[in-house]
Amino acid sequence: MTRICFIRHGETSWNVQKRIQGHTDIPLNETGRAQALAMAFNAAHQRFDAIYSSDLARAQETAQALAQREDQSVRLLPQLRERHFGLFQGLTAAQAAVLHPAAHAHYAARDLDYDFETGESLRRFAARVTEAIDWLLRHHSGQTLAVVSHSGVLDVVYRRATGRPLHTPRDFEIPNCALNWFHFDSQDWHLDAWGDRHHLSGVLLESPE
Repeated sequence: MTRICFIRHGETSWNVQKRIQGHTDIPLNETGRAQALAMAFNAAHQRFDAIYSSDLARAQETAQALAQREDQSVRLLPQLRERHFGLFQGLTAAQAAVLHPAAHAHYAARDLDYDFETGESLRRFAARVTEAIDWLLRHHSGQTLAVVSHSGVLDVVYRRATGRPLHTPRDFEIPNCALNWFHFDSQDWHLDAWGDRHHLSGVLLESPE
């Protein structure tokens, strides 16, 4: 059995502004850095065999806080990046609805094959995430890992572990810097604990995707 603690990066200024980040490389804001430190030093009472991160700055900086506590290095895995939202990147959902109403209709419907013209379809994105997790399982069988990534990646993993289809509306929260524990065996992916954020009570400000 392999255990992975998935952690969404800390808050960014674009989270606060409700802007769609995707592959845009936005750093943590002050709250995000506080969240990362709280997660690393007050919550993750677990020794990790390895710490992985998306190669985007907001995930790397979050992972680095944990790596310093663990006296480890952060291993970058670009396949753990957020979904590429193409022409929506940098816009809020409200702006996208006005500027690109047809595209927004696909977005709102969670159309599995729509790719935002220059981006990534939900189906292709989910396949990328699955390939990344399978790679981790092959290389770290029986170990305990920390993986710092993005809300879209956690959405895919949560749905796979709980049997929720990709095309259905999201009915669960994905808080910044919460701890989300899964285990993986020869049968499937399994959710053990979701959204543990008790360590963030002093710094948490709710932020959108």
